Amino acid sequence: MGRRSFSTALRALEELAQSGAQVSVHVRDLDTGHTVLSGDDHVPLPIAGLGVVPVLVETAVALDAGRLDPLGIIDRADADLVAGSGLWRNLRAPALPMIDLAVLAAAAGDPNAANALLDAVGHEQVRARMVSLGMPRSAVLDHFRDKRGPDDAPHVAVGTTREFAQLFSALVNSAVVDAGISAQVAEWLSLNHDLSLVAAATGLDPFAHEHDAHGLLFINKTGRDRGVRAEAGVLAGPRAGVAYALTVCFDDLSISHRLRAHDAFRILGTDLMEYTH
Repeated sequence: MGRRSFSTALRALEELAQSGAQVSVHVRDLDTGHTVLSGDDHVPLPIAGLGVVPVLVETAVALDAGRLDPLGIIDRADADLVAGSGLWRNLRAPALPMIDLAVLAAAAGDPNAANALLDAVGHEQVRARMVSLGMPRSAVLDHFRDKRGPDDAPHVAVGTTREFAQLFSALVNSAVVDAGISAQVAEWLSLNHDLSLVAAATGLDPFAHEHDAHGLLFINKTGRDRGVRAEAGVLAGPRAGVAYALTVCFDDLSISHRLRAHDAFRILGTDLMEYTH
């Protein structure tokens, strides 16, 4: 019988905060709706690629409404190409259909695919959607960029862990716009390959974890930037289900600083597994 305490994770997060990191966390029980762990969950912090999730929501809405063609071809803009990361920049195909870009953005956090989706649905539409979803303190601020100049927003996105945990809770409860939109976005997110932070404790296959042999339900999205690690998701097991979000902003002065932040995510993952199992 697993324990139902987050004392280990809380201690690790407190130690991170004492070392100078900014830490925000929110965990809620899916069955009761009660918050079981929280800390500074109202504070907007940089979340990097986690901001792709509301862009995916608006993409699903536009596809469902017929405003976007799922097979409509989108050209990769070489002039604005993000060269530092992603899969699309390494593919020979300079253009891909909209639906494939959604998969790339969700599964691989591809910045060029995410930028193309944001351009297709519109920045203002994403902002309005986030407000309608109860996320007034979170925002997608800009495109992904290799370098940020003085005229660019300082971050691609900011968000609170409370709002992102609520968003993931709503996704699995079919309450993000409607059941169809929720299912589509959850399906995209279930393809995410980054299981190296909180999800490291699940033991799931990063490349095939939609139908776990042990009945584990899991979807997540991560965000990474210099000195930023963020993750939100849903984990459900035989005992309970939780929606969670954790953001850590730290001085990335050395590998040890980075690993200390990563360890806190993995410790939270272990506590989540014990809570749900």
